[in-house]
Amino acid sequence: MSVLFDPFTLRSLTIPNRLWMSPMCQYSADPDKGAGVPHDWHFVHYGARAAGGTGLILVEATAVSPEGRISPGDLGIWNDTQVEAFRKIVGFLKGQGTVPGIQLAHAGRKASTDAPWRGGAPLGADQRGWQPLGPSPVPFDEGHPVPDELSEARIGEITQQFADAARRALAAGFEVAEIHGAHGYLIHEFFSPHSNHRTDGYGGSFENRVRFALEVVDAVRAVWPDELPLFFRISATDWLEENGWAPEDTVRLAALLKDHGVDLLDVSSGGNAAGVRIPVEPGYQVPFAARVRRETGLPVAAVGLITEAEQAEKIVTNGEADAVLLGRELLRDPYFARHAAAELGGQVHSPDQYHRAVR
Repeated sequence: MSVLFDPFTLRSLTIPNRLWMSPMCQYSADPDKGAGVPHDWHFVHYGARAAGGTGLILVEATAVSPEGRISPGDLGIWNDTQVEAFRKIVGFLKGQGTVPGIQLAHAGRKASTDAPWRGGAPLGADQRGWQPLGPSPVPFDEGHPVPDELSEARIGEITQQFADAARRALAAGFEVAEIHGAHGYLIHEFFSPHSNHRTDGYGGSFENRVRFALEVVDAVRAVWPDELPLFFRISATDWLEENGWAPEDTVRLAALLKDHGVDLLDVSSGGNAAGVRIPVEPGYQVPFAARVRRETGLPVAAVGLITEAEQAEKIVTNGEADAVLLGRELLRDPYFARHAAAELGGQVHSPDQYHRAVR
């Protein structure tokens, strides 16, 4: 039997297999119908991957506040209207045997941009844009606005917004919460000396630069039930030769996250420095996950150009990761898990309505 289709238990939650869906922004909430509210597109998008046998679906980066969105089309979970809309999606995922998870996020200095298929440029106030926030007044790239530097009081408010968002996610029925600390968004911006030039208790030393992340984890863990797991997504490296976040920093932080109640590290990379060269190839980020697992014992999920069933199977079999998170491949093939099960001799949940097609 394929280990890819073995269940995986974290705390009191059992996920039916090790093929999971990465959070991938759809930029498709309709601001005219209520900012941050999921609708039919999201129901069909996530529902199809659940019907395809995906063990865990992490809903895309979902903002903890309006200014925490990447774009006006981002989902949010800062009010009860959003919670109610999520309940329908979550209920369907559970009905298909899929564990529903949500990524809680704040875009920081990379906020207020257009959808990528429209170029992804920063949006002005006359284009439904808003003023981005960050640890320091350092823009992401040329042509991007200078973010407002967060005061310590404002940092505390955002920490509370993460906790409030987690409480709402629980009310919506989600069973996994993931804190987004990767890809150059707010928490990652605090980690890296490339974007964090502060001289107070949130800047300078490693301990100060990770302080905000640990405070967010503690605040979320305080409201997230003990029986349910908490994930953290990290960029293992900025891909900078100097003055950036590096793999050894990730290992060091992973040990702290484990002590603070994080159950699994979702290991990605990049996103905080514009114009860097990344050596992209199949499985190029897997070694970062493997190192965290080997050196800290914290469970990990691997990402990054994982496109073949046998490739995913080897990652788990070799002990490089406990699970794989698929991104673009699940956009191409919502039934990847079902096809992989047929190829590797595993089993996934099949909707009753599809019984005539199940072999």
